Amino acid sequence: MPPADAHTDPATGPAPQAGTGAEDTLDLRLTDELLALLEEDTPEAGGGTAASELLDRPAEWKPVTTPAGVFQLVPVRLERDLAVISRWMNDPAVAAFWELAGDDTVTAEHLIPQLDGDGRSVPCLGVLSGVPMSYWEIYRADLDPLARHYPSRPHDTGIHLLIGEVNNRGHGVGTGLLRAVSDLVLDNRPLCTRVVAEPHLCNTPSVSAFLSAGFRLSAEVELPDKQAALMIRDRAHRAQL
Repeated sequence: MPPADAHTDPATGPAPQAGTGAEDTLDLRLTDELLALLEEDTPEAGGGTAASELLDRPAEWKPVTTPAGVFQLVPVRLERDLAVISRWMNDPAVAAFWELAGDDTVTAEHLIPQLDGDGRSVPCLGVLSGVPMSYWEIYRADLDPLARHYPSRPHDTGIHLLIGEVNNRGHGVGTGLLRAVSDLVLDNRPLCTRVVAEPHLCNTPSVSAFLSAGFRLSAEVELPDKQAALMIRDRAHRAQL
C-alpha cells in the first residue's frame, strides 16, 4: 500500500475524476512525444509491458478521450521518468500526503520495489495531450495490505494519483482523469467488479472529488499511516453514477 493519499492541490485535494471510458478510444491521434513514450515501452525496446499479468497489462490499455484531451497511462521507466516524478514529489502540496520529498533516491526507493515486483502494483505516468503531467499507481487492492482493513473481493483494483503540474490543478482536470482511469480499469479488467481508493479522511476536497467521479464512501478505515475514507466505484452501478 503506497504511503499516502494522492493529494493534488490544496483546493481540490487528491486526484479528482470524470472523463470518459473506453467507449471513447476510437481513432485517437497521438502526438509524436506520446508515440515515442509508447515505443519505449514495447517488449522489443525493453519496456515494462510484460510486468503485470496480475493487472491485465496496463501498458496495453488504449488511450481515452477526456474533457481535457487525450489521456494515456504509460508504465514508468526509472531512467526516463525518475527526475520528473521526484520533482513532483517535492511539491509541498504533494509531499504533505505522499511523504516522499527529498532527492531522487527517495522516489527511486518507492518505485523500484514496484518495478521489480510481481506486477501487483504498476506505477505509470499519466500523459495528457502528449505531455506527462501526473503519476498513477494501479494496484491489486485484494493482494495489498489494504485488504486487511476492509472486506476485499477478488480482483479489487486500487488507484493512487498525484497531479504533478500546477497548471492542471484546480480546474477539474484531475476529476476527469480519475473517472477515466477507473473506467479503464473496468474496461480492461473483466474480473474486477470494484475500483477502490483510500484518500485521507480529513482531505474533504479529495473525498468530494471521488464522489463526483462515481465512487461511494463505503467506510472510514484506520490504516497504519492515516485515517482513510474507503471509496468504491462499483461496476454494477457504473452507468448510473
